[in-house]
Amino acid sequence: MDPQVPKDKYNGVWWIFFMLGLGTLLPWNFFMTATVYFTSRLADPVKEANLSANGTAEGPRSVLQAKFNNVMTLCAMVPLLAFTCLNSVLHQRIPQKIRIAGSLAAILLVFLLTAILVKVELEPLPFFIITMVKIICINSFGAVLQGSLFGIAGLLPASYTTPIMSGQGLAGTFAAFSMICAIASGSALQDSAFGYFITACAVIALAIASYIALPKLAFFQHYQESQQNKPAQDEENKMDLLQKDQKLPSAGDDDKQTPSILAIFKKIWVLALSVCLAFTVTIGTFPAVTVDVRSTIANGGVWEKYFIPVSCFLFFNVFDWAGRSLTAVCMWPGKDSKFLPGLIVGRVIFIPLFMLCNVQPRVNLPVYFAHDGWFIAFMILFAFSNGYLASLCMCFGPKKVDPSEAETAGAIMAFFLSLGLALGASLSFLFRVVV
Repeated sequence: MDPQVPKDKYNGVWWIFFMLGLGTLLPWNFFMTATVYFTSRLADPVKEANLSANGTAEGPRSVLQAKFNNVMTLCAMVPLLAFTCLNSVLHQRIPQKIRIAGSLAAILLVFLLTAILVKVELEPLPFFIITMVKIICINSFGAVLQGSLFGIAGLLPASYTTPIMSGQGLAGTFAAFSMICAIASGSALQDSAFGYFITACAVIALAIASYIALPKLAFFQHYQESQQNKPAQDEENKMDLLQKDQKLPSAGDDDKQTPSILAIFKKIWVLALSVCLAFTVTIGTFPAVTVDVRSTIANGGVWEKYFIPVSCFLFFNVFDWAGRSLTAVCMWPGKDSKFLPGLIVGRVIFIPLFMLCNVQPRVNLPVYFAHDGWFIAFMILFAFSNGYLASLCMCFGPKKVDPSEAETAGAIMAFFLSLGLALGASLSFLFRVVV
Protein backbone atom coordinates (compact mmCIF):
# COMPACT_ATOMS: atom_id res chain seq x y z
CA MET A 1 0.00 0.00 0.00
CA ASP A 2 1.30 3.48 -0.86
CA PRO A 3 2.46 5.07 2.43
CA GLN A 4 1.05 8.39 1.23
CA VAL A 5 -2.47 6.96 1.04
CA PRO A 6 -4.34 7.43 4.36
CA LYS A 7 -5.92 4.38 5.95
CA ASP A 8 -9.67 3.93 5.73
CA LYS A 9 -10.09 4.33 9.48
CA TYR A 10 -12.62 1.90 10.93
CA ASN A 11 -13.59 1.16 7.28
CA GLY A 12 -15.62 4.36 7.48
CA VAL A 13 -15.66 5.00 3.71
CA TRP A 14 -16.53 1.34 3.06
CA TRP A 15 -19.53 1.53 5.39
CA ILE A 16 -20.68 4.86 3.95
CA PHE A 17 -20.64 3.37 0.45
CA PHE A 18 -22.53 0.39 1.84
CA MET A 19 -25.14 2.75 3.34
CA LEU A 20 -25.44 4.75 0.12
CA GLY A 21 -25.76 1.51 -1.88
CA LEU A 22 -28.57 0.56 0.49
CA GLY A 23 -30.18 3.94 -0.19
CA THR A 24 -30.17 3.50 -3.99
CA LEU A 25 -32.41 0.42 -4.08
CA LEU A 26 -34.24 0.68 -0.76
CA PRO A 27 -37.03 2.89 -2.21
CA TRP A 28 -37.84 0.49 -5.07
CA ASN A 29 -37.69 -2.53 -2.77
CA PHE A 30 -39.99 -0.95 -0.20
CA PHE A 31 -42.58 -0.20 -2.87
CA MET A 32 -42.22 -3.62 -4.50
CA THR A 33 -42.46 -5.54 -1.21
CA ALA A 34 -45.60 -3.62 -0.17
CA THR A 35 -47.62 -5.26 -2.95
CA VAL A 36 -50.29 -6.53 -0.54
CA TYR A 37 -50.92 -3.01 0.79
CA PHE A 38 -51.04 -1.37 -2.63
CA THR A 39 -53.29 -3.99 -4.21
CA SER A 40 -55.65 -3.86 -1.22
CA ARG A 41 -56.12 -0.13 -1.90
CA LEU A 42 -56.98 -0.97 -5.52
CA ALA A 43 -59.75 -3.40 -4.65
CA ASP A 44 -63.37 -2.75 -5.51
CA PRO A 45 -64.95 -0.73 -2.67
CA VAL A 46 -67.21 -3.65 -1.69
CA LYS A 47 -64.22 -5.91 -1.08
CA GLU A 48 -61.98 -3.33 0.61
CA ALA A 49 -63.10 -4.03 4.18
CA ASN A 50 -62.45 -7.76 3.79
CA LEU A 51 -59.03 -7.19 2.25
CA SER A 52 -57.99 -4.81 5.02
CA ALA A 53 -58.95 -7.39 7.62
CA ASN A 54 -56.93 -10.35 6.33
CA GLY A 55 -54.28 -8.79 4.05
CA THR A 56 -54.86 -11.22 1.22
CA ALA A 57 -56.69 -10.95 -2.06
CA GLU A 58 -59.73 -13.16 -2.35
CA GLY A 59 -61.98 -13.74 -5.32
CA PRO A 60 -61.53 -12.19 -8.76
CA ARG A 61 -59.13 -9.26 -8.92
CA SER A 62 -59.98 -5.85 -10.34
CA VAL A 63 -58.20 -4.74 -13.53
CA LEU A 64 -55.96 -2.37 -11.55
CA GLN A 65 -55.00 -5.14 -9.14
CA ALA A 66 -54.23 -7.56 -11.98
CA LYS A 67 -51.97 -5.10 -13.82
CA PHE A 68 -50.35 -3.45 -10.79
CA ASN A 69 -47.15 -5.52 -10.65
CA ASN A 70 -46.43 -5.26 -14.38
CA VAL A 71 -47.12 -1.53 -14.60
CA MET A 72 -45.16 -0.93 -11.39
CA THR A 73 -42.12 -2.74 -12.79
CA LEU A 74 -42.31 -0.85 -16.09
CA CYS A 75 -42.71 2.52 -14.33
CA ALA A 76 -39.65 1.66 -12.27
CA MET A 77 -37.25 0.35 -14.90
CA VAL A 78 -37.86 2.65 -17.89
CA PRO A 79 -37.05 5.85 -15.93
CA LEU A 80 -34.04 4.04 -14.49
CA LEU A 81 -32.73 3.41 -18.01
CA ALA A 82 -33.57 6.93 -19.22
CA PHE A 83 -31.84 8.70 -16.35
CA THR A 84 -28.85 6.37 -16.54
CA CYS A 85 -28.42 7.60 -20.13
CA LEU A 86 -28.81 11.22 -18.98
CA ASN A 87 -26.23 10.89 -16.21
CA SER A 88 -23.38 12.25 -18.35
CA VAL A 89 -25.44 15.35 -19.22
CA LEU A 90 -26.46 15.83 -15.59
CA HIS A 91 -22.82 15.40 -14.56
CA GLN A 92 -21.81 18.35 -16.73
CA ARG A 93 -24.59 20.64 -15.51
CA ILE A 94 -25.27 19.68 -11.89
CA PRO A 95 -22.61 19.40 -9.15
CA GLN A 96 -22.09 16.03 -7.51
CA LYS A 97 -23.27 17.18 -4.06
CA ILE A 98 -26.57 18.44 -5.45
CA ARG A 99 -27.12 15.27 -7.48
CA ILE A 100 -26.57 12.89 -4.57
CA ALA A 101 -27.95 14.88 -1.64
CA GLY A 102 -30.82 16.23 -3.78
CA SER A 103 -31.79 12.75 -4.98
CA LEU A 104 -31.80 11.36 -1.44
CA ALA A 105 -33.84 14.32 -0.20
CA ALA A 106 -36.39 13.88 -3.01
CA ILE A 107 -36.71 10.15 -2.23
CA LEU A 108 -37.23 11.00 1.44
CA LEU A 109 -40.05 13.40 0.53
CA VAL A 110 -41.74 10.74 -1.64
CA PHE A 111 -41.70 8.28 1.28
CA LEU A 112 -43.09 10.90 3.65
CA LEU A 113 -45.91 11.51 1.15
CA THR A 114 -46.51 7.75 0.86
CA ALA A 115 -46.74 7.42 4.65
CA ILE A 116 -49.21 10.32 4.80
CA LEU A 117 -51.36 8.85 2.01
CA VAL A 118 -51.73 5.64 4.03
CA LYS A 119 -54.12 7.61 6.23
CA VAL A 120 -55.91 9.34 3.33
CA GLU A 121 -58.86 7.66 1.62
CA LEU A 122 -58.64 7.68 -2.19
CA GLU A 123 -60.56 6.01 -5.00
CA PRO A 124 -58.66 3.11 -6.63
CA LEU A 125 -57.83 4.88 -9.93
CA PRO A 126 -56.42 8.12 -8.42
CA PHE A 127 -54.46 6.01 -5.91
CA PHE A 128 -53.07 3.87 -8.75
CA ILE A 129 -51.97 6.92 -10.75
CA ILE A 130 -50.38 8.66 -7.75
CA THR A 131 -48.54 5.46 -6.81
CA MET A 132 -47.12 5.06 -10.32
CA VAL A 133 -46.01 8.71 -10.39
CA LYS A 134 -44.21 8.15 -7.07
CA ILE A 135 -42.53 5.01 -8.44
CA ILE A 136 -41.35 6.95 -11.50
CA CYS A 137 -39.96 9.67 -9.22
CA ILE A 138 -38.08 7.40 -6.82
CA ASN A 139 -36.52 5.40 -9.66
CA SER A 140 -35.56 8.51 -11.63
CA PHE A 141 -33.80 9.98 -8.60
CA GLY A 142 -32.47 6.52 -7.77
CA ALA A 143 -30.83 6.27 -11.21
CA VAL A 144 -29.15 9.65 -10.77
CA LEU A 145 -27.99 8.57 -7.32
CA GLN A 146 -26.72 5.19 -8.55
CA GLY A 147 -24.83 6.65 -11.51
CA SER A 148 -23.19 9.29 -9.34
CA LEU A 149 -22.34 6.72 -6.66
CA PHE A 150 -20.67 4.27 -9.04
CA GLY A 151 -18.81 7.24 -10.53
CA ILE A 152 -17.42 8.23 -7.12
CA ALA A 153 -16.51 4.60 -6.40
CA GLY A 154 -14.51 4.64 -9.65
CA LEU A 155 -12.14 7.14 -8.03
CA LEU A 156 -11.35 4.70 -5.22
CA PRO A 157 -9.76 1.22 -5.29
CA ALA A 158 -11.81 -1.43 -7.12
CA SER A 159 -12.83 -3.10 -3.84
CA TYR A 160 -15.09 -0.13 -3.07
CA THR A 161 -17.59 -1.27 -5.69
CA THR A 162 -18.38 -4.30 -3.51
CA PRO A 163 -20.00 -2.37 -0.61
CA ILE A 164 -22.30 -0.60 -3.07
CA MET A 165 -23.41 -3.90 -4.60
CA SER A 166 -23.81 -5.51 -1.16
CA GLY A 167 -25.73 -2.50 0.13
CA GLN A 168 -28.08 -2.72 -2.84
CA GLY A 169 -28.58 -6.41 -2.14
CA LEU A 170 -29.32 -5.77 1.53
CA ALA A 171 -31.92 -3.14 0.57
CA GLY A 172 -34.32 -5.85 -0.52
CA THR A 173 -33.61 -8.00 2.54
CA PHE A 174 -34.25 -5.05 4.84
CA ALA A 175 -37.51 -4.24 3.04
CA ALA A 176 -38.67 -7.87 3.27
CA PHE A 177 -37.85 -8.10 6.99
CA SER A 178 -39.66 -4.82 7.60
CA MET A 179 -42.77 -6.13 5.84
CA ILE A 180 -42.69 -9.42 7.77
CA CYS A 181 -42.40 -7.50 11.05
CA ALA A 182 -45.30 -5.30 10.00
CA ILE A 183 -47.46 -8.38 9.33
CA ALA A 184 -46.32 -10.04 12.57
CA SER A 185 -47.31 -6.96 14.58
CA GLY A 186 -50.93 -7.98 14.11
CA SER A 187 -51.91 -4.39 13.37
CA ALA A 188 -54.46 -3.45 10.76
CA LEU A 189 -53.00 -3.37 7.27
CA GLN A 190 -53.00 0.43 7.04
CA ASP A 191 -51.37 0.87 10.47
CA SER A 192 -48.60 -1.60 9.68
CA ALA A 193 -48.07 0.04 6.26
CA PHE A 194 -47.68 3.44 7.94
CA GLY A 195 -44.95 2.11 10.25
CA TYR A 196 -43.33 0.34 7.29
CA PHE A 197 -42.96 3.53 5.23
CA ILE A 198 -41.82 5.58 8.24
CA THR A 199 -39.03 3.00 8.69
CA ALA A 200 -37.95 3.68 5.11
CA CYS A 201 -37.85 7.42 5.87
CA ALA A 202 -35.50 6.79 8.80
CA VAL A 203 -33.10 4.72 6.68
CA ILE A 204 -33.00 7.31 3.88
CA ALA A 205 -32.31 10.03 6.49
CA LEU A 206 -29.41 7.92 7.75
CA ALA A 207 -28.06 7.64 4.18
CA ILE A 208 -28.18 11.44 3.86
CA ALA A 209 -26.23 11.80 7.11
CA SER A 210 -23.67 9.26 5.82
CA TYR A 211 -23.12 11.21 2.62
CA ILE A 212 -22.65 14.45 4.57
CA ALA A 213 -19.91 12.71 6.60
CA LEU A 214 -18.11 11.24 3.55
CA PRO A 215 -16.05 14.33 2.45
CA LYS A 216 -14.73 14.70 6.00
CA LEU A 217 -12.86 11.37 5.91
CA ALA A 218 -9.14 11.59 5.03
CA PHE A 219 -9.18 8.41 2.93
CA PHE A 220 -11.88 9.78 0.63
CA GLN A 221 -10.29 13.26 0.57
CA HIS A 222 -7.02 11.76 -0.71
CA TYR A 223 -8.60 10.11 -3.76
CA GLN A 224 -10.86 13.07 -4.46
CA GLU A 225 -7.90 15.46 -4.44
CA SER A 226 -5.88 13.06 -6.61
CA GLN A 227 -8.66 13.10 -9.18
CA GLN A 228 -8.95 16.89 -9.10
CA ASN A 229 -5.27 17.06 -10.02
CA LYS A 230 -6.01 15.24 -13.30
CA PRO A 231 -8.03 17.75 -15.34
CA ALA A 232 -8.04 15.49 -18.39
CA GLN A 233 -10.23 12.98 -16.54
CA ASP A 234 -13.84 13.31 -15.46
CA GLU A 235 -14.81 13.47 -11.83
CA GLU A 236 -17.42 10.79 -12.10
CA ASN A 237 -18.55 9.47 -15.42
CA LYS A 238 -16.53 9.38 -18.61
CA MET A 239 -19.46 8.55 -20.81
CA ASP A 240 -19.55 12.25 -21.74
CA LEU A 241 -16.09 11.97 -23.33
CA LEU A 242 -17.81 10.98 -26.56
CA GLN A 243 -19.76 14.22 -26.52
CA LYS A 244 -16.58 16.21 -25.86
CA ASP A 245 -14.78 14.45 -28.68
CA GLN A 246 -17.55 15.34 -31.09
CA LYS A 247 -17.10 19.02 -30.26
CA LEU A 248 -13.54 19.08 -31.55
CA PRO A 249 -13.21 21.31 -34.62
CA SER A 250 -11.54 18.78 -36.88
CA ALA A 251 -13.77 16.20 -38.55
CA GLY A 252 -10.75 13.96 -38.96
CA ASP A 253 -10.16 14.07 -35.24
CA ASP A 254 -13.75 12.95 -34.66
CA ASP A 255 -13.08 9.76 -36.58
CA LYS A 256 -10.06 9.06 -34.42
CA GLN A 257 -11.67 9.95 -31.11
CA THR A 258 -15.11 8.37 -31.44
CA PRO A 259 -13.78 4.77 -31.66
CA SER A 260 -12.23 5.24 -28.21
CA ILE A 261 -15.64 4.56 -26.64
CA LEU A 262 -16.30 1.78 -29.15
CA ALA A 263 -12.87 0.31 -28.46
CA ILE A 264 -13.67 0.09 -24.76
CA PHE A 265 -17.03 -1.54 -25.51
CA LYS A 266 -15.33 -4.11 -27.77
CA LYS A 267 -13.21 -5.20 -24.81
CA ILE A 268 -16.17 -5.69 -22.48
CA TRP A 269 -19.11 -6.43 -24.79
CA VAL A 270 -19.48 -10.04 -23.59
CA LEU A 271 -19.72 -8.94 -19.96
CA ALA A 272 -22.00 -6.00 -20.85
CA LEU A 273 -24.46 -8.23 -22.71
CA SER A 274 -24.19 -10.83 -19.94
CA VAL A 275 -25.22 -8.42 -17.18
CA CYS A 276 -28.01 -7.16 -19.46
CA LEU A 277 -29.35 -10.71 -19.95
CA ALA A 278 -29.00 -11.53 -16.26
CA PHE A 279 -31.29 -8.67 -15.24
CA THR A 280 -33.66 -9.19 -18.18
CA VAL A 281 -34.37 -12.70 -16.89
CA THR A 282 -34.57 -11.54 -13.26
CA ILE A 283 -36.91 -8.57 -13.72
CA GLY A 284 -38.94 -10.40 -16.37
CA THR A 285 -40.09 -12.90 -13.74
CA PHE A 286 -39.52 -11.16 -10.40
CA PRO A 287 -41.84 -9.83 -9.10
CA ALA A 288 -44.41 -9.82 -11.93
CA VAL A 289 -44.72 -13.63 -12.11
CA THR A 290 -43.32 -14.81 -8.77
CA VAL A 291 -45.55 -12.57 -6.63
CA ASP A 292 -48.65 -14.36 -7.95
CA VAL A 293 -47.47 -17.83 -6.84
CA ARG A 294 -49.82 -19.24 -4.21
CA SER A 295 -49.07 -21.71 -1.43
CA THR A 296 -50.56 -25.19 -1.79
CA ILE A 297 -49.83 -26.27 1.81
CA ALA A 298 -51.12 -23.26 3.79
CA ASN A 299 -54.79 -24.29 3.61
CA GLY A 300 -55.90 -20.90 4.84
CA GLY A 301 -53.44 -20.94 7.77
CA VAL A 302 -51.03 -18.23 8.93
CA TRP A 303 -48.40 -19.35 6.38
CA GLU A 304 -50.65 -17.96 3.65
CA LYS A 305 -50.04 -14.40 4.87
CA TYR A 306 -46.28 -14.95 5.11
CA PHE A 307 -45.77 -17.07 1.97
CA ILE A 308 -45.03 -14.27 -0.52
CA PRO A 309 -43.16 -11.95 1.90
CA VAL A 310 -40.94 -14.86 2.98
CA SER A 311 -40.67 -17.22 -0.02
CA CYS A 312 -40.62 -14.54 -2.71
CA PHE A 313 -39.20 -11.31 -1.30
CA LEU A 314 -37.14 -12.39 1.72
CA PHE A 315 -35.57 -15.46 0.09
CA PHE A 316 -34.82 -13.60 -3.13
CA ASN A 317 -33.14 -10.72 -1.37
CA VAL A 318 -31.21 -12.78 1.21
CA PHE A 319 -29.71 -15.08 -1.40
CA ASP A 320 -29.19 -12.28 -3.92
CA TRP A 321 -27.24 -10.43 -1.24
CA ALA A 322 -25.31 -13.61 -0.38
CA GLY A 323 -24.35 -13.97 -4.04
CA ARG A 324 -23.24 -10.34 -4.31
CA SER A 325 -21.25 -10.55 -1.07
CA LEU A 326 -19.50 -13.78 -2.07
CA THR A 327 -17.66 -11.87 -4.82
CA ALA A 328 -15.63 -10.18 -2.06
CA VAL A 329 -13.86 -13.49 -1.38
CA CYS A 330 -14.43 -15.59 -4.51
CA MET A 331 -14.32 -14.53 -8.15
CA TRP A 332 -14.77 -17.76 -10.09
CA PRO A 333 -14.98 -18.12 -13.04
CA GLY A 334 -12.38 -15.58 -14.18
CA LYS A 335 -12.94 -12.44 -16.21
CA ASP A 336 -11.88 -14.13 -19.47
CA SER A 337 -13.81 -17.34 -18.89
CA LYS A 338 -16.48 -18.37 -21.40
CA PHE A 339 -18.17 -20.28 -18.58
CA LEU A 340 -19.42 -17.04 -16.97
CA PRO A 341 -21.60 -15.92 -19.91
CA GLY A 342 -22.62 -19.56 -20.35
CA LEU A 343 -23.96 -19.68 -16.78
CA ILE A 344 -25.88 -16.45 -17.34
CA VAL A 345 -27.48 -17.80 -20.52
CA GLY A 346 -28.40 -20.91 -18.54
CA ARG A 347 -30.48 -18.77 -16.14
CA VAL A 348 -33.11 -18.44 -18.89
CA ILE A 349 -34.41 -21.82 -17.67
CA PHE A 350 -35.88 -20.05 -14.63
CA ILE A 351 -38.51 -18.34 -16.82
CA PRO A 352 -40.44 -21.56 -17.65
CA LEU A 353 -39.73 -23.03 -14.21
CA PHE A 354 -41.50 -20.16 -12.45
CA MET A 355 -44.32 -20.15 -15.01
CA LEU A 356 -45.00 -23.80 -14.20
CA CYS A 357 -45.24 -23.13 -10.45
CA ASN A 358 -48.63 -22.48 -8.85
CA VAL A 359 -49.09 -18.98 -10.32
CA GLN A 360 -52.69 -17.83 -9.85
CA PRO A 361 -54.82 -16.86 -11.65
CA ARG A 362 -53.62 -18.71 -14.75
CA VAL A 363 -55.21 -19.43 -18.13
CA ASN A 364 -52.85 -21.27 -20.47
CA LEU A 365 -50.14 -23.35 -18.80
CA PRO A 366 -50.57 -26.33 -16.45
CA VAL A 367 -49.03 -26.45 -12.96
CA TYR A 368 -46.10 -28.89 -12.82
CA PHE A 369 -44.42 -27.63 -9.63
CA ALA A 370 -47.34 -27.18 -7.25
CA HIS A 371 -45.59 -27.77 -3.92
CA ASP A 372 -44.18 -24.74 -2.09
CA GLY A 373 -40.81 -26.50 -1.84
CA TRP A 374 -40.27 -26.35 -5.60
CA PHE A 375 -40.90 -22.62 -5.71
CA ILE A 376 -38.60 -21.97 -2.74
CA ALA A 377 -35.80 -24.08 -4.28
CA PHE A 378 -36.10 -22.30 -7.63
CA MET A 379 -36.13 -18.91 -5.86
CA ILE A 380 -32.96 -19.65 -3.89
CA LEU A 381 -31.02 -20.72 -7.00
CA PHE A 382 -32.50 -17.88 -9.05
CA ALA A 383 -31.57 -15.22 -6.49
CA PHE A 384 -28.09 -16.51 -5.66
CA SER A 385 -27.12 -16.85 -9.32
CA ASN A 386 -28.40 -13.35 -10.04
CA GLY A 387 -26.43 -11.74 -7.23
CA TYR A 388 -23.21 -13.65 -7.80
CA LEU A 389 -23.02 -13.68 -11.59
CA ALA A 390 -24.20 -10.08 -12.10
CA SER A 391 -21.72 -8.80 -9.51
CA LEU A 392 -18.90 -10.72 -11.20
CA CYS A 393 -19.76 -9.02 -14.48
CA MET A 394 -19.85 -5.58 -12.85
CA CYS A 395 -16.50 -6.17 -11.12
CA PHE A 396 -14.75 -7.69 -14.16
CA GLY A 397 -15.89 -5.05 -16.67
CA PRO A 398 -13.53 -2.26 -15.51
CA LYS A 399 -10.71 -4.79 -15.02
CA LYS A 400 -10.67 -5.84 -18.69
CA VAL A 401 -9.56 -2.38 -19.84
CA ASP A 402 -6.65 -0.05 -19.09
CA PRO A 403 -6.82 1.78 -15.74
CA SER A 404 -7.45 5.09 -17.54
CA GLU A 405 -10.51 3.52 -19.23
CA ALA A 406 -11.89 1.78 -16.14
CA GLU A 407 -14.39 4.47 -15.22
CA THR A 408 -15.83 4.60 -18.73
CA ALA A 409 -16.11 0.81 -18.72
CA GLY A 410 -17.97 1.01 -15.41
CA ALA A 411 -20.41 3.52 -16.89
CA ILE A 412 -21.01 1.28 -19.92
CA MET A 413 -21.66 -1.68 -17.63
CA ALA A 414 -24.10 0.40 -15.57
CA PHE A 415 -25.95 1.34 -18.76
CA PHE A 416 -26.33 -2.28 -19.85
CA LEU A 417 -27.44 -3.25 -16.35
CA SER A 418 -30.20 -0.62 -16.59
CA LEU A 419 -31.03 -1.75 -20.13
CA GLY A 420 -31.53 -5.28 -18.81
CA LEU A 421 -33.88 -3.98 -16.11
CA ALA A 422 -35.96 -2.10 -18.70
CA LEU A 423 -36.09 -5.06 -21.09
CA GLY A 424 -37.10 -7.36 -18.24
CA ALA A 425 -39.87 -4.98 -17.19
CA SER A 426 -41.21 -4.91 -20.75
CA LEU A 427 -41.08 -8.69 -21.14
CA SER A 428 -42.78 -9.23 -17.77
CA PHE A 429 -46.15 -8.40 -19.41
CA LEU A 430 -45.61 -11.20 -21.95
CA PHE A 431 -44.40 -13.72 -19.38
CA ARG A 432 -47.43 -13.11 -17.13
CA VAL A 433 -49.92 -13.27 -20.00
CA VAL A 434 -48.43 -16.58 -21.23
CA VAL A 435 -49.20 -18.17 -17.85
